[in-house]
Amino acid sequence: MRVGLTGGIASGKSTASNELARLGVTVIDYDQLARAAIAPCTPGAASVASTFGADVLGPDGQPDRAALARLVFSSDDARLMLESIVHPLVYQAAAIEDARCPGPIVVHEIPLLAEVMDPASFDQVIVVDAPATLRVQRLVDGRGMDPLEASKRIAAQASDEQRRAIADVIWDGSGNPDNLRAQVREWMLGVK
Repeated sequence: MRVGLTGGIASGKSTASNELARLGVTVIDYDQLARAAIAPCTPGAASVASTFGADVLGPDGQPDRAALARLVFSSDDARLMLESIVHPLVYQAAAIEDARCPGPIVVHEIPLLAEVMDPASFDQVIVVDAPATLRVQRLVDGRGMDPLEASKRIAAQASDEQRRAIADVIWDGSGNPDNLRAQVREWMLGVK
């Protein structure tokens, strides 16, 4: 079973995917694949530098994530350019990981599933849902983000309604992490 797991930034996706992994499910994390796609000395890093300028890479060749975020969350064109570099590399890496994965369930943790992928390519889509106001607060409190910057990141993603529209299952990420973990365990009991 191929499952797409998605949700807005700071909705609880990581809590859910960590619980799935703890329960023995293979999880393919598209954020990790995106970081690897533009790691130092990769074609992705070279493309990012040639598109946005060498100043988006640090002296060690690592992408300056803060500089890239300022660019892409201030301009839809810049965001689309970055996505055109990173997404094909991520999809290729995900396909390789998916083909290697043992086990009856493989979960693809995809922050932008509603925005850039076909939900029908998964047997089931799970959305971790939490109100935007709570997610802003989590970004401010947990990641030290400026409230305006947090709101920009949320606005750049699909709306809550768009994500819910593609969901086969919705997990409530608005409570404490233990509540979300319990929902994951309950779902696992139903798919075994």
